[in-house]
Amino acid sequence: MSTTRVTAKILAADAAAFLRFKRAMGMGYHRAEFVLNSFVHFVQDRWGKRPVALDEAVTRWVVRTEGRKAITVSTEFGVVRQLCLFRRRQDPHSFVPEHALAPVKEPVFLPIILTYDEVIKLLGAATRHQDRSLWGAMLRALVLMLYCTGMRLGEATRLRVDDVDLEHAILTIQRSKGRARILAIRPDLVTELQQYLGHRATVLSDTGSADPGLLFIRLNGSGLSTQVASNVLRRLLRELGLKPPRGRVGARPYELRHAFAVHRLTAWAMEGADVHAKLPWLSAYLGHLDVLGTDSISKS
Repeated sequence: MSTTRVTAKILAADAAAFLRFKRAMGMGYHRAEFVLNSFVHFVQDRWGKRPVALDEAVTRWVVRTEGRKAITVSTEFGVVRQLCLFRRRQDPHSFVPEHALAPVKEPVFLPIILTYDEVIKLLGAATRHQDRSLWGAMLRALVLMLYCTGMRLGEATRLRVDDVDLEHAILTIQRSKGRARILAIRPDLVTELQQYLGHRATVLSDTGSADPGLLFIRLNGSGLSTQVASNVLRRLLRELGLKPPRGRVGARPYELRHAFAVHRLTAWAMEGADVHAKLPWLSAYLGHLDVLGTDSISKS
C-alpha cells in the first residue's frame, strides 16, 4: 500500500506544473486540464484541507460515478496516471496507479480497409455531389486530402488557407492531438488543390461572403464543419454500398486514413523496402504519439 499522502492544494500545484511542462513541449492538453481540475476538486470536496493517501484518492475518484462508459473512465484515468508519473520525477517513491485500475479501452469500431477501386468510386461520388450547401469540387478536394495525406477529418476541416503552402508543397497541421506537424504532399495533390482554390475564390466572389479563412467552405461561403463533412461522406458511403443503409456499422470517413496507411505500407513492401524501418516515418506523418498506433494499423 502506498504511503504517499497529498492534499488538494498540493495536487493543484502539481497539476499546474504538469500542464506547464506539457505545454512547453507544444501540447495543448486542454481536455487534460479539465480532467485534472475534476480530480483536484474531488479531493477538495471529499477531504478538504486534510491529507489523504494518493492511492485512495485516485481509486475513489475513478469509481465516483456509476454507469459511465469504460472508454471515458479509462481516458480520464490515463490523464491522472500521467500526473502521478510526473510527480514521481521529484519523488521516486510517489504512488503511480497500475493500468489495471481502469477498464481496458476496447475499440468501438473495427477498421475497414478500402480498396483502391473503392477510393476511386468514393472520389467520383464526391465529385458529382451537389446540393444546396455542398459542392463537388470541394468534396473532391476533401476526399483527396484525406486519402493522400491520411489526416483526420477534423484536421482537414480545421485547415486554414494559410496552412497550405503550395509553392513548397507542404501543409501545416495546427496542434492536433496535442501537437503540430508539417506534411509534404505530392505534386498531383498540389495541382488538385490549386484548382480547388480557384473554385473557392469564385464561390466567395459570387456570394459576396467574407473569407472565413478555412480551406474547405460551403456554397454560402461559410466554413465546412467536421460534423457536416462526416455526414455527407457517410451518406456517400451508404449510396455506394460501402456502408449499410442504417446503423453505425460499416465504413466511416476515418477509413480513408486507414487506407492511406495500409496502401502506403503495401507500396513500400512491393518496392522491397524494410517496412518496419519505415514505420517511424509513417507514424510521424500520421501524427501518432508513438509507433505502436501505426503498427496496429499495419496489422489490420
